[in-house]
Formats: sequence, C-alpha cells, structure tokens
Amino acid sequence: VQLVESGGGLVQPGGSLRLSCAASGFTFSRSAMNWARQAPGKGLEWVSGIYSDGSTYYADSMKGRFTISRDNAKNTVYLQMNSLKPEDTAVYYCHSGGSKGQGTQVTVSS
Repeated sequence: VQLVESGGGLVQPGGSLRLSCAASGFTFSRSAMNWARQAPGKGLEWVSGIYSDGSTYYADSMKGRFTISRDNAKNTVYLQMNSLKPEDTAVYYCHSGGSKGQGTQVTVSS
C-alpha cells in the first residue's frame, strides 16, 4: 500500500487549497479513504472520510468549508479546503485500512 499526498503549502487566512492523495497497492475503488491532520504539539485529528459508495463525512469544524471527493479512475482522493483559518495549520495525512501517507504541510498565515 502506498499513499502519496500533495498540494499543501502556505496560504493566507480565507484562502483555499486542494490536497491530493494518490493511492496504489490495493483496490482503491472498494476502499474507504480518510483525511486526518496533526497540528504542532497535538494529536492526530480525523478530518473527513469518503466511502466506496461516495458517501462523505466530516468533522464538525470542517463542515461547510472542506469537501472530500474521489476519482476511482485515477486512484486519487482529494480534499478541497476553503475559508482556511490559522487553526487549520497542520500536516495533513491520507489514510486507508491502517496505512498512512507521509503527509503534506498546510500553513495558514498572513
């Protein structure tokens, strides 16, 4: 199993980013995919998940701001993040079935 995140960076408050996670080594289309994040000095926090049927779920603080989606043809899951806040600063990880990627850093700062 390999999960490779990309798309992080530095963005101003109120800005947007789209994270991508390219998956390989398992049957992506049949797998639930999740995003989690870890802010400096804090534990891992679940952000959002999408099941194989396309149903989506979000942590309360992300509802209305983040959108998870998947492209089974590309074995890729996305996280569109809008209205970003400084407290969204974290390393964002893609994970599925106990495997996790290396993460991508998102920094929200003016």
